Amino acid sequence: MAYQTEVISSQPQVTVTSYTVSTGSSEWSSNVCDCCDDCGICLCGTFIPCILGCKVAQDNGDSCCLPFLPGAMIALRTSIRDRYRINGSVCDDWVVMACCPLCGLCQMAREQKMRG
Repeated sequence: MAYQTEVISSQPQVTVTSYTVSTGSSEWSSNVCDCCDDCGICLCGTFIPCILGCKVAQDNGDSCCLPFLPGAMIALRTSIRDRYRINGSVCDDWVVMACCPLCGLCQMAREQKMRG
């Protein structure tokens, strides 16, 4: 059996690491009624919403035909909210898309543009 010939003069040091846990959720970058924040999106949503709906769906990785299916814009809004971890619920999505669908569509387009 071999013995250690060196003398240990210091003890190992303890390292303390601090972690912060966050939910990672956020809010929409603009409100539903902030249509004038991006005039190009606002004009497109006002005069040719079918084109804007197709673009939003395609940018989300869905079919361009999605906006033409009944209730699909609610699902698209929920999908975008889930992708960007935006607070809300399916009920909130339904209310927005049922009461002011063009404003909701513009909000989704602004969010996709802002988040790249």
